Amino acid sequence: MFTSIESFVQEWERLSAGTRQLLEEMTDASLSQSVGDGFRTLGRLAWHLTCSPQEMLVRTGLTLPAPGDEHVVPSSAAEIAAAYARTAREVAEAVSGQWTDADLAASSDMYGEQWPNGLTLRAVIQHEVHHRGQMTVLMRQAGLRVPGLYGPSREEWTAIGMEPPVV
Repeated sequence: MFTSIESFVQEWERLSAGTRQLLEEMTDASLSQSVGDGFRTLGRLAWHLTCSPQEMLVRTGLTLPAPGDEHVVPSSAAEIAAAYARTAREVAEAVSGQWTDADLAASSDMYGEQWPNGLTLRAVIQHEVHHRGQMTVLMRQAGLRVPGLYGPSREEWTAIGMEPPVV
């Protein structure tokens, strides 16, 4: 749970920069990649990450614009990446501009439960990390380069002059 706006904004900015890296690797053709029938596509996951921070945070009383219709996934990877970049910036601005540290202890209704706002901010981040993991698998299946977000990816080991780990 976050207890300071500054700590959230710092972590959010690092996290969203990594998500932007993932989104910038996607192509229009890769948006339809899924693990199988009846599962979310890469495009749907990317759009979900673009829309969900606003959906969650307006429940706390923050004012944030919706990036678009959450049910209609854009057909352009560049459009999704640009919308996510706007959303990431707007989240940091809304939290730092509309709340004080004291607001993080206040509770809001989150899906029928009362969550402290600092917990909701943590949930926004963990939710994004969860779906980023799913996206990297779909990106591999689509033949895309996967950036190393928490250490070198397979391709990046070679770029830094090292052998990739044994598989």
